[in-house]
Amino acid sequence: MAALTSANLSETLDRICHDTIGPAAEQVDKTGSFPDRALDALRAAGLLGAASAREVGGLGFGLPETSFILRRVGRECGSTAMVLCMHYSGAAVLEALGDKETRQAVASGRHLSTLAFSEAGSRSHFWAPLGTATKNGSGVTLNAKKSWVTSASKATAYVWSSKPIAAEGLSTLWLVPAKTPGIAVRGPFDGLGLRGNDSSPVSAESVKVPESAMLGQDGKGFDVMMGTVLPVFQVLNASFSVGAMEAGVRRTAEHASGSRYGHIDASLADLPTIRSGIARMRIKTDATAALLDDTVAAIGAGRADAMLRVLECKAAAGETANEVLDLAMRICGGQAFRKEVGVERYFRDTRAAGVMSPTTDLLYDFIGKAVCGMPLF
Repeated sequence: MAALTSANLSETLDRICHDTIGPAAEQVDKTGSFPDRALDALRAAGLLGAASAREVGGLGFGLPETSFILRRVGRECGSTAMVLCMHYSGAAVLEALGDKETRQAVASGRHLSTLAFSEAGSRSHFWAPLGTATKNGSGVTLNAKKSWVTSASKATAYVWSSKPIAAEGLSTLWLVPAKTPGIAVRGPFDGLGLRGNDSSPVSAESVKVPESAMLGQDGKGFDVMMGTVLPVFQVLNASFSVGAMEAGVRRTAEHASGSRYGHIDASLADLPTIRSGIARMRIKTDATAALLDDTVAAIGAGRADAMLRVLECKAAAGETANEVLDLAMRICGGQAFRKEVGVERYFRDTRAAGVMSPTTDLLYDFIGKAVCGMPLF
């Protein structure tokens, strides 16, 4: 197989989505099972190392390519897309602050990453953990109750947040292997949507890690969250939503074109009201995709409005995905409640973006502050 580059990325992804991710998506949703086969196929193609540098064996892709990956995978399986979103978000931290051995493991696909930020006590204020890190004789002891961790039982290690050991600041980040004694996954996940993303609470009770597990400096976790994690997570979460919208438009159009009124010998698509609804879906999807593309361009160019775009893209994509899939359910009518039409799974999956921290309501507050020239925090 030819080396994977940005030039042949689309062809490779189409093959994986057609052969593996798409066919497994319904079963993943039905049973709530982790998309192991999808991850294996992505790993074999080198795509778990997409965001890793070439010097450690990765593909060296940036946000334009990883956004494209999430959009394409999101058209097939929301659970697989969300696992990838969190993996790439965690990998961004490890690429910036991890040791070479860990970076090589991520690049090769041997290391599945995820974030462990949100906690029961601070809820959507993910930047302010209540969990503690205290020095012990041989290292550091972590205690925390994380509220939701994607790939909780499948990840190799968590990018974990705690209060600082001693420094000023809101948080410190750690690399915590998932099998460390004292780590407990409070699963399994049985949710409305994204049913295969293995998202569960994770607790740490007297978990001992070496001080070398610290990612960056004590007390500087907030800076990493805002400067490294937030742009990647926001863009990739929005990319998943756009992919789901694109799938919703396609499946709704196919249903409208293929379903007929026998008594008047006309398809649903022959009705102007149906075509109008599908047109609205297409316009909303394209407008959101344009904002997403502009966000990626703003980050790449270091534009002054880059952070504003970062805040906007997830809020816009999450809200608009709900609107588009609402339209899909209405246009497809009673048939939309059947699994065969294929829109109700996307309808359920897209609900998650609005409540994943930073939530849509929180982002609206941040955006309002930014527009008014106020500090975000």
